[in-house]
Amino acid sequence: MSRGICPRVNSCGPFWILSAVLLAVNVPDADAYSCHEVRTAFQLRQVGPLSRVPETPGTDVDLLVCKHQGPSCCTRKMEESYQIAVKRETLHNIHSYSYELEHIISGHSDAFQDMFQYLLSFSQGHLSSLLEVTYSSLSRQALPHVNQLFSSLSLYLKGANVSVEAAVQHFFNDLFPLVYTRLINPGIEGHMMVGSEMGDCLRMIRQDVNPFGSHPAVMAQELSGALGTGRQLGLALEEGLEVMNATEHVILSKECVKGLVKMVYCSHCRGLTLIKPCVGYCLNVMRGCLASVSELDQTWRRYSILLEQLTHAMAGHHSLELALLKVGDHVNEALLYAQLHGPLITATVDKVCGLSTGEPTGMQPTSPEVTTSSLTLSSSLPSASPSQPLPEQWQGRLAQLRNSFPPKPSKNNKHSLRTLSRDFLMYLQRYKSFFAALPEMLCEGENVVDDATCWSGDDVVKSYSGRVVGNGLHAQRQNPEVKVRSPDPTLAEVKERLERFTQETQEKFPNLGQIEAWDELSSGETEEGSTTDCDDEDGCQASGDGQEMTSQTNGSSEGRPAGRQPGGDRPHDNPSKPPSVRVIGKSSSGNWAQDCSLALLFAALCLQWTLF
Repeated sequence: MSRGICPRVNSCGPFWILSAVLLAVNVPDADAYSCHEVRTAFQLRQVGPLSRVPETPGTDVDLLVCKHQGPSCCTRKMEESYQIAVKRETLHNIHSYSYELEHIISGHSDAFQDMFQYLLSFSQGHLSSLLEVTYSSLSRQALPHVNQLFSSLSLYLKGANVSVEAAVQHFFNDLFPLVYTRLINPGIEGHMMVGSEMGDCLRMIRQDVNPFGSHPAVMAQELSGALGTGRQLGLALEEGLEVMNATEHVILSKECVKGLVKMVYCSHCRGLTLIKPCVGYCLNVMRGCLASVSELDQTWRRYSILLEQLTHAMAGHHSLELALLKVGDHVNEALLYAQLHGPLITATVDKVCGLSTGEPTGMQPTSPEVTTSSLTLSSSLPSASPSQPLPEQWQGRLAQLRNSFPPKPSKNNKHSLRTLSRDFLMYLQRYKSFFAALPEMLCEGENVVDDATCWSGDDVVKSYSGRVVGNGLHAQRQNPEVKVRSPDPTLAEVKERLERFTQETQEKFPNLGQIEAWDELSSGETEEGSTTDCDDEDGCQASGDGQEMTSQTNGSSEGRPAGRQPGGDRPHDNPSKPPSVRVIGKSSSGNWAQDCSLALLFAALCLQWTLF
C-alpha cells in the first residue's frame, strides 16, 4: 500500500515545492499590508485615539471621503479624526507663513511709535532748554504749556482725535500773557495776574492782535503735514494687522476639508504613509481652500504701495524730524517778533482789554531778554502793523538775538527714523504678493513631490494629469478638486475695509503719489568707506551738530551710515539728499556760514553748545 502511495507522492513532489514557495512569498506580503504603519503614523501625527485604527485591513468599509475598491485601514471614525487633524495642520501651516509678516507689521508699528515718542521728547527738551536759557523769566510758567503741547502731539501721532493746529494755537494763546507781562512789559506784572480776567482777555485776543506774526501758523502747518503722514502710517499698520488677524482665523469650508483629507490622509488607508501629493494636485486643493484669501492680493498690493508712499513722505528728507526740530526755532522767532513789535502790541491790548501801562504807546520796545547778549535796542520801531515785515536794519539786529542751538543728541542712539523706515521698506518688498503666493508656499518643500510616483488623490501616478487652476474665486470654477460655493464673508468685509482705508488715505493725502522715493531710504546704499564712528571732528553729517535731530550716524544695519550721498554734501548736488537744517537763531537774510568750511562750522557749534 505504501508502495502504491510512493509513486503518487513522488509524482506530486514539484507541486508541493511550488506551493511552499508561493506560501513563503505570500506571507510577508500579507504582513506588509497590515495596518501597522498606519497605526504608527496615526500615533506620531497625533491624529486621534489609536484604538480607532484596525490591526488589519478591512473590506466593505463605509467611508465617505477615502473611497476605493479593496481592503482599507481606515474607518468612519478615522475619517472624522483625519478631518480634525488636517484642519488643525493646515491652519498651523498658514500661521507659520503669516507669522513673520504679522511680526514685521506689529514690530515696526511699535518701533515707529517709540521713535515718534523719542523725537517728541527730544524736541520738547530742546524747547524747554531754549526757554530756560534764553527766556528765563517766563520759562517756569511756560513749562506746563510746553508739556501740554507735546502731550497733544503725542496723542495725535498715536491716532487720537486731536487737532495739531488747535494744539499749536492753544499753546501760543497760553504763552501770550506770559510774553506780554514778562518780555514786552516786564513792569506790568505787579498790576495784573496772569490767571486774572486780564490774562483771559489776552488769551482771547491773541489771534486778533497777532503778536507772534505768522510763526504760529507756519509751525502748525509744518507739524500738521509731517506728523499727519506719521499718524496715518501708524493707522495703516493697524489696518494691516487686522487683515493678518482675519487671515489667521480663516474658516476652511467642508469641501476644502474633504479635499485636504483626500490629499493628505487617504493614501494612508492603503498603507501608503510615505507617498507625497503631486504639486499640481496640491495647488488645486490649496487654491480652492484659500480662494477667498487670494482675493486679497490686489488690495494688499495697493495697500503695500500706500505704506511705501507714507513712509517716504514721513521719513524722506527727514520731514518729520525737521518739523519737530524746528518747533523751538518757531517759538524763538515768535518771541523775538513779539518783543520787537512791543509798542504796537501794547497799544492794541490797551484799547481792547483796558490795560494801561502808564507809558505812552510810542515808547521804545523792551530789550529782548537773552542771557548771552546785553544788546539794547535804542531806536524805536517803525509805525508798521505787527503783520508787516521788519525793515532791513531790524533784520540785522534780530539776527544777533537768535543765539539758541539744538542740544546734541546722545551718541548711544545709533538708530534713526530713516534707518527704521529703510528696514521696514526692505521687509515690505518681500510680502507684496503674500496672499497670491500663500497656496504655492504651502505646496513647497517636503509636503509635495514633483517627480514620478506621487499621490493624485485617487492613486499613485507618475504625474498629475488634472488642470491646474489659478488664484481667486473666479478661477475656482474650473477646479477639479475643490468646489468653492461662496466667498468667505469675513474676508470679503476685511477686503472692503482695507480698500476703503486706502482710498480715504489717498484722498486725504493727494500728493503721496507725487513724492519721489528717496534712494537712500529704499535701497540702503551708502557711501563706500563710511563707518558708524563718525563724529564732529570727522566732518561727517548727522553727528549732533544741529543739522540732524537724531543720532550722529543713522547707520544702516550693515554698520554703514545712510546719511551721505556720493558726489557732494550740498543739497542741490543731489535732489534725493535731505536738506540741511537751518540753525535756530539764524537770520533769514543772514548767510554767515556760506563761506565757512564744515569743519570750522562744527567746531563753532560745539563751542557754542559748551558755553551753554
